Amino acid sequence: MARTPHAGASLGPPLTEGQRTTTTRQRWQQAHDLLDQGVGLLACARRLGISLNTVKRYARAAEPDRMVRAPVYRSSLVDPYRGHLRERRAQDLAVLVAHLLAEIREQGYSGSANLLVCYINQGRVEADHAALSPRKVTGLLTCHPDRLGGTQHALRDQLAAA
Repeated sequence: MARTPHAGASLGPPLTEGQRTTTTRQRWQQAHDLLDQGVGLLACARRLGISLNTVKRYARAAEPDRMVRAPVYRSSLVDPYRGHLRERRAQDLAVLVAHLLAEIREQGYSGSANLLVCYINQGRVEADHAALSPRKVTGLLTCHPDRLGGTQHALRDQLAAA
């Protein structure tokens, strides 16, 4: 379960559709289809290959969008190189991690190859984040503008315009 960020944390890009969101919606639908057929929670978990607690969360949610949560990440040594990585992966999605590692090391990256691989696998390069939760949207819209950081202020303006 994702933890809520502290007041100064960035919430990431707003309202994007990604693989994680799609998978969550599909699993929610599969769980509800099985539950509607009278399949029990444990049997549903076994058939879908997911944990019992996940099935319980899906069962409690009236709609799949209530399940979609934006992941919260700590800052990483890779963060300053995200723009370069995004650009390179847009040019060639199959570029080897070893090549990316060599390129960002030339730019001053001091972290490990494993950290870079984890960063890429989490979808942090492409910003594959789920939509903001209703609670976070409400918090941004009702918070006094002076108490928001630069990123949060821009996100609030974007939400207000939408």
